[in-house]
Amino acid sequence: MSRWVLLVAAIVGVACTLAVALAQPLSTGDAAELALVAGAGALVMGLIGDGVLYVLRKGSIGSQAVVVAATSLAAVTGGAVAASQRMFVGQDLGALWVVLAASATVGIVAALVLGQRVGRATRSLEAAAQRIGRGDLPANVPSPPTGELSALAGELDTMATHLEEARNRERALESSRRELVSWVSHDLRTPLAGIRAVTEALEDGVVSDPETVARYYRTLREEADTLTVLVDDLFQLSRIQAGTLRLNLERSSIGDLVSDAVSAAEPLARRRGIRLEGRLEERIPELVLAMPEISRVIRNLLENAIRHSPDNSTVRLEAGTGPDHVFVSVTDACGGIPDTDIDRVFQTGFRSATARTPGDGAGLGLAIARGLVEAHKGRIAVVNENGGCCFTFQLPLPNTTMPS
Repeated sequence: MSRWVLLVAAIVGVACTLAVALAQPLSTGDAAELALVAGAGALVMGLIGDGVLYVLRKGSIGSQAVVVAATSLAAVTGGAVAASQRMFVGQDLGALWVVLAASATVGIVAALVLGQRVGRATRSLEAAAQRIGRGDLPANVPSPPTGELSALAGELDTMATHLEEARNRERALESSRRELVSWVSHDLRTPLAGIRAVTEALEDGVVSDPETVARYYRTLREEADTLTVLVDDLFQLSRIQAGTLRLNLERSSIGDLVSDAVSAAEPLARRRGIRLEGRLEERIPELVLAMPEISRVIRNLLENAIRHSPDNSTVRLEAGTGPDHVFVSVTDACGGIPDTDIDRVFQTGFRSATARTPGDGAGLGLAIARGLVEAHKGRIAVVNENGGCCFTFQLPLPNTTMPS
């Protein structure tokens, strides 16, 4: 409670006392004397109550509420008793004592009842807080019938909800980590085994003709390149997840990035007989973005589409402008993603059971693509479409914000 509230209450009380005194057939001196005596008596009782409250400062809030209520009652009673000594004698004074005793009894009982109610509310909050501390979520915090305690209950309930969400995210992340370790372990063993076998063959002189030796060295380089790509992907993903990714932003044309990505993916598509079709809207505005990172997103989506599409099929790439964003979409003919997997395709290390083929990588490409898009305040999604799937990412136009 602020000091201004206390000051206003004191001023109002003095003003009411003066108004009541002037309305009575009392002289100014008698009225002032009664006010001072009653105020002194009430002040003494208030100080006693403050001392009791200090002693019980570590007790329950219910007992403190009883002390507060009883102190208020005692202050009124003390002031009345002190003033009555100057006003009444004999039978009148005895009658006043009876009235005060009866009123005090009712007041104390009411204070105890109210204190128990407040105590039950605080105990329910304490029990809810203990459940939250033990990790027993959701806590289902009851709402006490008082403003401050009800607000506290709401905050505890909100905190429990956030903790439950954080725990679920941590569980999902831990599951993703375990899955990633399993995938990466498999993908590391394959090239390492190849490197070891080729190295032993060269070391033992199993092969000697120049053509075979050259082929073995070429195999070593290819396996080393595979390991390099995997390590680079892991390093990039670790920076994204740790929040240490640094983007060198510059004004760029998304159309140029799309054209470059299509040209780079053309040899891979040609080997599979896959046709690449591109469509760019005219006058796509330039964006402020990190060119290498967005180029990698487009490249990852294209390579993913080519890798999972059947031979002699078509992969379509489209770029254009929406109301508040620029979009790039890649549509393939992979046959669609199972409903059980479509919400997991961007998770770290995730690959469906049908994706375990040589050259599929460690399942990091789509996770990296999502991290890079979100680092640009954009979003990425996938839907099944016409016997395939369509990956689309959106980047906000300048001076706009992507809706959540």
